Amino acid sequence: MTARLYVIGVGPGDPDLLTIKASRILTAVPCICTPKAKSDSSSLALSIVGRVIDLRDKEIIEGIFPMVRLGSEERRSAQEGMGRRKGTKGPGRQMQEKGGPDAAELDDLWNETAIKIIKRLNNGIDVAFITLGDPAFFSTYFYLHDKLLAMDAGVQIEIVPGISSINAAAARAGISLGRADDKLAVIPATYAGDLKKMIAEFDTVVLMKVHDVFDAVLSNIVEAGVIGNSVYISQAGMAGEKIIRDLRKVEKSDLNYFSVVIIRGKAIYA
Repeated sequence: MTARLYVIGVGPGDPDLLTIKASRILTAVPCICTPKAKSDSSSLALSIVGRVIDLRDKEIIEGIFPMVRLGSEERRSAQEGMGRRKGTKGPGRQMQEKGGPDAAELDDLWNETAIKIIKRLNNGIDVAFITLGDPAFFSTYFYLHDKLLAMDAGVQIEIVPGISSINAAAARAGISLGRADDKLAVIPATYAGDLKKMIAEFDTVVLMKVHDVFDAVLSNIVEAGVIGNSVYISQAGMAGEKIIRDLRKVEKSDLNYFSVVIIRGKAIYA
């Protein structure tokens, strides 16, 4: 196989944050694979690229990556192609009970995308898989990685880093994520566990995707006494960006999937 798969982070939403290397590769490759939450939705990652790169002569292939949360056992089952696991009570199971795909269905979706990519690579066609933020940081891509290698151990993959949402959020809010020997924790809000303990142990805590659990997050932050050291950032670098420095003023309409809360255990501007 002489063709190569480029896995490209396109940044958090602002097309000006697309790196020079990403732009150069995306201009050159004939085929772009873009993830979508469902078949009838649009791709935010592709819309970002489309504001920088001429897509008219590109082949666009789509991969369906539903926005569901799987428990660790279900995630392992899907990645290994082992089919459905029953009895799991974690967040992923809750999503399934609301009608989301289970592990076996996700495995099928990821396999379909991997097959599309391998087919083009075997035909000598370079492919760029685009993903929001950075490919190695809470990205959709690594659900595919092992499958691609299992289908063809000789597949050539180059990962091109991008600017992550937390870097963009911190920059937009004017906050340092850490200095010198500061300890930084980045965690999905739904898996935060004892948030007050995390705040006590780390100088900076970044909570990802807080929209579904914001009330619980706010309660913990108030109890920990760091409400004045916390900032809510939604859609950093996008058209609907919001930066709210008093979390008690966050309204339901402000909550968004692309949201983070940054907590500095010390003074936020220190």
